[in-house]
Amino acid sequence: MESFEEYTADQFPMRESLRKLKAFFATKVLGKVENNGLYMTQNHISKLDDPENEYMMNYAADKFSYLYNTLMKDKNVKLYFSIVPDKNFLLSPSYGVPHLDYEGFEERMKAKVDYMEYIDIKPLLSLDDYYRTDSHWKQENIRDVAQLLGEKMGTDVKAEYKENILDHPFYGVYAGQYALPVKPDTIKYLTSPALDACTVTYYDTGAPKVGDMYNMKKATGKDPYEMFLSGTAPLITIENPNAKTQKELVLFRDSFGSSIAPLLAEGYKKITIVDIRYIQSSFVGNFVNFDNCDVLFLYSSTLLNNSTAMK
Repeated sequence: MESFEEYTADQFPMRESLRKLKAFFATKVLGKVENNGLYMTQNHISKLDDPENEYMMNYAADKFSYLYNTLMKDKNVKLYFSIVPDKNFLLSPSYGVPHLDYEGFEERMKAKVDYMEYIDIKPLLSLDDYYRTDSHWKQENIRDVAQLLGEKMGTDVKAEYKENILDHPFYGVYAGQYALPVKPDTIKYLTSPALDACTVTYYDTGAPKVGDMYNMKKATGKDPYEMFLSGTAPLITIENPNAKTQKELVLFRDSFGSSIAPLLAEGYKKITIVDIRYIQSSFVGNFVNFDNCDVLFLYSSTLLNNSTAMK
């Protein structure tokens, strides 16, 4: 198989066709349940779970503990933790492929950060809440998740939204890797007068830069999911001038946080969004004030089980 990959790398003009041929042969002729570590069932493409990795879980927990002990322990903060399960937790058991014990993983991860209040969002999630060709969840389907998070953190994030449809097909990250023809997903995004009034500031390159909640240039780029809060950024703030509360939230997140953060804006005067994959944990205190705020660590099970990107 290595020689095949080397050959296709040398014959780049034919590479895509050969990848499709290899995928077809593997799944349709040989009857393999997966191709390139991906499988399809119930019209969803998903990636096989890595085995549970205790070292990676401890690594993530140590990062969280460092942030808590150095920046929050002596402050008036309320700490919350929630895990976004990979869609495999809905797909793998019925398809018969190896998968994480999500219940056990969740319990073991909770125990490592037991100084935080855990918010269980699993019961609210169904397969329809995830894109078919991607790992991420759909913003229009997680309003109930946002409301539960807000309720548990003592604020009201309910709002009336307009549902907008992106006029551009969305082939998620799994579509290209799977190498067989698939129908694209459709991205929908939510707007409201309250969100329109918010100020979004990005702190990714030098001086702070005010930008849009939804980046329409990225919506037609290589990964349209990056339209939500412009994708990856070490630090973002959302300020709501019409908030009915003075509460502030600090959200530590991965890419799943990009689409749910706007849905929390209704319940906070200010949300500070931190991605420690792109900023050193030791630098966070230089930019974020933790006095009198809620702090939510919201991370996917995938990242917690492979956490070396956290700095």
